[in-house]
Amino acid sequence: MVKSYVVDAFASEIFKGNPAAVLFVDHFPSDQMMQNIAMENKLSETAFVVKKDDKHYDLRWFSPAGEIDLCGHATLATGFLVFQKAAPKDGQSVVFNTMSGDLKVTKRDNLYEMDFPTYDLKAVPVTEAMTEAYGTRPDAAYLGRDLVCVFPKGTAIAGMDPDMEKLKKLAGMAQHATAIVDDEYDCVSRSFAPKLGINEDPVCGSGHCHIAPYWSERLGKHQLVAYQASPRSGVLHCDYEGKRTKLSGEAVLYSENEVHLAI
Repeated sequence: MVKSYVVDAFASEIFKGNPAAVLFVDHFPSDQMMQNIAMENKLSETAFVVKKDDKHYDLRWFSPAGEIDLCGHATLATGFLVFQKAAPKDGQSVVFNTMSGDLKVTKRDNLYEMDFPTYDLKAVPVTEAMTEAYGTRPDAAYLGRDLVCVFPKGTAIAGMDPDMEKLKKLAGMAQHATAIVDDEYDCVSRSFAPKLGINEDPVCGSGHCHIAPYWSERLGKHQLVAYQASPRSGVLHCDYEGKRTKLSGEAVLYSENEVHLAI
């Protein structure tokens, strides 16, 4: 049996933010086993964690459709659990070895700060296919690992009802819609990932390694507060540092259980 947790990341209360499953294992199971567990969980990501020492862990992430190279909310969830359950003795940071290199998570009061690589964005033409997929025409579009479509100020991002089959045909692993807002937040976004078996990622950390750099450069400010306008909603504190983007958020434990498998 293996301990399994579900943590709502980028949230201060349950049923908000983005839920991630986290399993602490002595060694990584087979890829097929990890994929099967992710499919069974039906969450946007399931994280598998192997402890190396008090401050270092190996970390992998699986969506229901396959392994991914970077996941913000599941990293935040894992860091939250390490601080809550393992209580690192030396300092307030832990390091996760991942497909995207070493990722540091630092506890700062009630926030967990993650240091991630920034995705390079390339401007791409706005197409009729984008307009048909989202139901409204973007002002601009950019491609990194994911596609970022920038909509006019005042666009009702929260009310979008995109066509998932048409989104699947667009470039990028995931497709993000974002716009500027005139309230306590600097930008508002939604994140869709039908290619990964998830229609909407409730709060997407890795997506904000695209979104935060874009808005930081456009608004001329390094620190942003981003709002994810999914039905669950979430808040990300972003600090753009060029090749690195720091993302901070809160997290709360939803459940703790056991997986009855010999893995």
